[in-house]
Amino acid sequence: MERSGAFKNPSGATDGGNPGHTHRRMFLAMTGSTFIAAFLPGRSAQATGYAASAVIFSGQSVIVAGDGVRSVDVSTGTAADLTATERPIRALANHPDRPDRLFAAPAGGGVERSNDGGRSWHSAVNGLPDAQVTALAVAAAAPDTVYAAVSGDGLWRSEDAGRTWSFVMDRPWIEEAERDVLALTSVNLASGMGGIWLYAGTEKGVTRVPDCFCRWQDVVAGDAMDALAAGTAPPQEAPLPEGEPVLALVSAYPAPDRLYAALPSGLWASTDGGVIWERKSNLQARALAIDPADPGHIAAATDTALKQSRDGGANWALLAALGEQDS
Repeated sequence: MERSGAFKNPSGATDGGNPGHTHRRMFLAMTGSTFIAAFLPGRSAQATGYAASAVIFSGQSVIVAGDGVRSVDVSTGTAADLTATERPIRALANHPDRPDRLFAAPAGGGVERSNDGGRSWHSAVNGLPDAQVTALAVAAAAPDTVYAAVSGDGLWRSEDAGRTWSFVMDRPWIEEAERDVLALTSVNLASGMGGIWLYAGTEKGVTRVPDCFCRWQDVVAGDAMDALAAGTAPPQEAPLPEGEPVLALVSAYPAPDRLYAALPSGLWASTDGGVIWERKSNLQARALAIDPADPGHIAAATDTALKQSRDGGANWALLAALGEQDS
């Protein structure tokens, strides 16, 4: 198994020569790997190394990442270890057109890239700040465009599959404060601004921004131009419950109107792009993934198990047991 030092701290990470972000660097260095754990049920901010904190589909398998990277066959539940990591992985992303090209965010900062389904990894941090990446997403309509949410900073974009990065957007401003992004997904619905949407889960709910990055907006019926013309957005019809962090958020590739969100209160689903939400089950998941070939097929990682649903989250079956380790 090839190891390229991929999960060592990226000493070469920089802020891309952007003087406008120099003032953030000291704060970023102090945030990082304790961030996501603070929002997870039953976890202190000091806890590290949960067994599974990220999942994605890759062909007929689910890639599970946390303390290591493994592949689990969705038909048999057979698991195969792919990589033993030196730092726990906090986020994963890929694109259905490039299922074996994975992007990972290890604890402590940086982004790693695998071209072989997670068997070997290489640094992809050129231009990123040296701080924790809390969420990753690949653009639904552009497989080489990758987004990284950086704790204490904002959104960064790579248009060359992780070779170089540039800053594109501050963190969302919600309830009188900037909020870190806990989950990120590219939603292939027209934004009305010549592109599509990027949805973000935060400690204060879901927000979204067009991929022209003009401004963060509430998720309401209509497009970005409707909201700009109205001046103020109409109230949401059935939003997610207030006061709960959005721990995971995914969009169905073949049916982008369909979204799933993991909250402490359970699994929530929307079939209209996030305007109306319905709780599908009380499953407490740390990570979610949708099968790109079947929008009703979902994988979810909990504290102790990898589970799957084939009916849009109403019923769940055990796919593989997962251990949990504390440092």
